[in-house]
Amino acid sequence: MRLQPLRDRSLVQSTPPSSSQTRIAIIAALPGELKPLVQGWKQTGKHAWTGSIGDYPCIAIAGGMGAAAANRAVAQANSEFHPNVLVSYGWAGALTCAIKPGMAASISEVIDLQSGKRFATGDSAGTRLLTLNRVARLHEKRKLAERNQAVLVDMEAAAVARLASQQKSRFYCFKGVSDGYTDRLPDFSRFISWEGELRMPAFLAYIGLRPWYWPSLVKLGTASRAAASALATLARESLTQTL
Repeated sequence: MRLQPLRDRSLVQSTPPSSSQTRIAIIAALPGELKPLVQGWKQTGKHAWTGSIGDYPCIAIAGGMGAAAANRAVAQANSEFHPNVLVSYGWAGALTCAIKPGMAASISEVIDLQSGKRFATGDSAGTRLLTLNRVARLHEKRKLAERNQAVLVDMEAAAVARLASQQKSRFYCFKGVSDGYTDRLPDFSRFISWEGELRMPAFLAYIGLRPWYWPSLVKLGTASRAAASALATLARESLTQTL
């Protein structure tokens, strides 16, 4: 398991580039996940940026939470940028105490819990991630970790991996740890819209009446920012070295 501790530009093309040219699409759920990575890149849409990692042209899209949002983001990247490398990128929750909030990990295998399918990445030295169709709750994390031998959980990676396999693109996955194994957080799933966005007014109204969640949410914000920075460093280093 490779972990990263805390610590110009291409234009969108309308025609496919040469098949020998490496072009990377980085698919995230939320803009905050991408913020350190896309600093200095050109913003080409509400939640889309183009730039480069090393010599490789990239597009980064924050398409929303969940598989459907990830599918739409990949479709947008294919239409606008014609990538041949897909990267699932962003925050994930820890399923064990082996990995701490604020760290980042390169993933070697993604498991889709719903279908049981497994997808290998371009980094065989990474760790295993489990994709659910909802936010994992505290009481189920240990069982999920033991049954699947996974240390991280998210909601989008399997969708990106499946599309990469279908279109014969290389696939990588990098995740930053936003919340720990024992962190008690509200059920975010009930506040995610069909577009994959958090319904913030409803969420704030809910937690406003539940102050026992406030310390964990403050911790989540701090860890998420640290994880996003570590994630950007890890992804740049890994992709430059392995592609």
